[in-house]
Amino acid sequence: MRKELFDELLESVKQAAAIEGGQMKPSRVFAVNRKNEVARVRSRLGLSQSKFAALLGISANTLKNWEQGRRQPTGAAKVLLKVAERHPKAVLEAAA
Repeated sequence: MRKELFDELLESVKQAAAIEGGQMKPSRVFAVNRKNEVARVRSRLGLSQSKFAALLGISANTLKNWEQGRRQPTGAAKVLLKVAERHPKAVLEAAA
């Protein structure tokens, strides 16, 4: 490894330790949303992506886009998700 690269890497490690110890503020902060609302509702119902998509009458790809935050549900789908969140048994019974 070249000395300049090693020195740069060592400085980064020192900065990380200072940030972790509270002596330095990070230059930027990232917030990670571990599970969005759509994924939480699906998980609460105990359904796979394909089964939940079928229940909602949408494609599995649409559901994946919602869960990964690339798209947001709108209209009737948004309302149905709220109902599923608040009354999961009723949604499962209605789909049966």
